[in-house]
Amino acid sequence: MRRMAFVLILFLMGAHARAQSADPNAPLQFARPRGPAAPPALITLQDALARARDIDVSVQLARAEAQIAREEVRQAEAEVRPSVAYTTDYIGTQGNGVTPNGRYVGADGVHVYRSGVTVHQEVSAHTLLKTGFLRAGAARALADAKAEIAQRGLDFTVSKRYYTLVEAQRRYATAQQAVQQVQRFVDVTQQRETAGEAAHSDVVKAQIQLQQQRRAFQDAGLAIENTRLDLAVLLSTNIDENFSVVDDLDMPKNLPSFDELQAMAEKENPDLKAADASFRLASSGVRGARNALLPSLSIDGHYGIEANAFKRYSTRAEDPSLGALPNMGYSFTLSLSIPVLDWGANKSKLRVAQARERMADFELTQARREVSGNLYAFYNEAIAARASVDLSRISVDLAADSLRLINLRYQAGESGVLEVVDAQNTLIDARNSYDEAQMRFRVSVASLQTLTGGF
Repeated sequence: MRRMAFVLILFLMGAHARAQSADPNAPLQFARPRGPAAPPALITLQDALARARDIDVSVQLARAEAQIAREEVRQAEAEVRPSVAYTTDYIGTQGNGVTPNGRYVGADGVHVYRSGVTVHQEVSAHTLLKTGFLRAGAARALADAKAEIAQRGLDFTVSKRYYTLVEAQRRYATAQQAVQQVQRFVDVTQQRETAGEAAHSDVVKAQIQLQQQRRAFQDAGLAIENTRLDLAVLLSTNIDENFSVVDDLDMPKNLPSFDELQAMAEKENPDLKAADASFRLASSGVRGARNALLPSLSIDGHYGIEANAFKRYSTRAEDPSLGALPNMGYSFTLSLSIPVLDWGANKSKLRVAQARERMADFELTQARREVSGNLYAFYNEAIAARASVDLSRISVDLAADSLRLINLRYQAGESGVLEVVDAQNTLIDARNSYDEAQMRFRVSVASLQTLTGGF
């Protein structure tokens, strides 16, 4: 009895385990971020680029730096112009009890009013040559170029992930078609076995092929989940995967000639702009260091009143007998500063600035070589990718026709099951290669656009 009970328990446990095990042919249930319960939004590549630019940290920081640089240009422009300020002061002091003067030495009365407009202007090599303004302009150009570099780098990443998702969707569809196609082939082999026209080994081989395609179908589903997640991380702050992308791989994409792309790169390449702005920034540093060796002149003009009454005419506290005298008047101060001895500090700063200018010149030359080399490499990659698309398209047509003919031959008993399986795999590989070639061409175009801008 105990042995029977033990066997019964093992049987029930096995039955329970089989009931709990998942169906190997059932669709996989992947974990997904929770999103809004709404129909998925259809987004194009341009929509994806706009979304990513709005939330990407590097792009937003670069744009903020560019905005700050623009404001600094305005500040530098204002520095070379005269400044005007209006001030009003009242000075109340204690009298000495004998004369109308105050107890303080500088107080010629108990009440003193100061009110007027002050104009200040610096006259130096710095202001005459607008060194600060030019330096701020170069800094602004550098910030704008860095913002463009950040945006183009993000655009390339988004474009690559976008078309990787499109390719993953196509691979998923190809795998799904392959499962359906192999399932039909299994049915054909079983029918031929029943009719005595094929061996059981054909059925087994077809079933093995079916299981392999089902595994490939599951892998394709996982690839979609991963690529969609990669793109969602760039497009939304809460990783919203509730979207679908537009498959435009079959739409023609024109590739300009190399001469046109070269002209665009020389004019619109942000790396060259950044290197050129860095050189101009270093050159302005040299000019600023030289300006520090030259004399400078400052002019301060004042027009207003400094009297014992806030009036245009009033008596003087120190001598009321003079009667009412005019209070309005002007004064100005000229200050000349001539560098005499700084123990070589300014000349040392000049040498440092000149060294930085030489470094910036080397970097500009290096940037030009790198951009030129990358332009050749990216253009050649795009040419090869476009040719691969054309060849892959022909291969798909040939593989599809070959499978059709081999299926007909197998049903007529003129070919073996291995030929059918090989033709099926060849068609699947050809379709995947075609999709991969199209994605490769779009990514190579995105690489070129990092150098030349949109086209």
